[in-house]
Amino acid sequence: MDDIPTITLHSDFGYVILTVVFAVLAHQWMAMFKVMEARKEYNVPYPTLYADKHENKYADKFNCVQRGHQNSLESLPQFFVLLLLSGIQFPYVTALVGTIFVIGRILYFIGYSSGNPAGRLAGAPFYAFPFMALLGMCIHIAVRVLRT
Repeated sequence: MDDIPTITLHSDFGYVILTVVFAVLAHQWMAMFKVMEARKEYNVPYPTLYADKHENKYADKFNCVQRGHQNSLESLPQFFVLLLLSGIQFPYVTALVGTIFVIGRILYFIGYSSGNPAGRLAGAPFYAFPFMALLGMCIHIAVRVLRT
């Protein structure tokens, strides 16, 4: 037990890191700016998280934008952990699957922020299957590590 375990990253792990950057820039910033824009358009001041239907006739429209962003924030921690862990052993596949996941989340957000909550379902397959693939790769890695 005197040996300190090390993790060696393949040079292609850079693609995994770029996937994280893509997720932040393409999705999270887009969603953040869309919420800021919706606050102005629908007159929902800070720090109000969700608009009240009794006080704002555009509450449903604003809340769809806000909820789309909030839902993404709820899913990103698990995504980032699975992405980084699976990328240790499978950098190319992880980057590809992660990119598809981010595109699915963008489609989800665009559909949700349209004001019709059912619109979010258009992106579901594009992030659900990649999420399961990342989970599967992490399980595979965990089993291999436990067997050594």
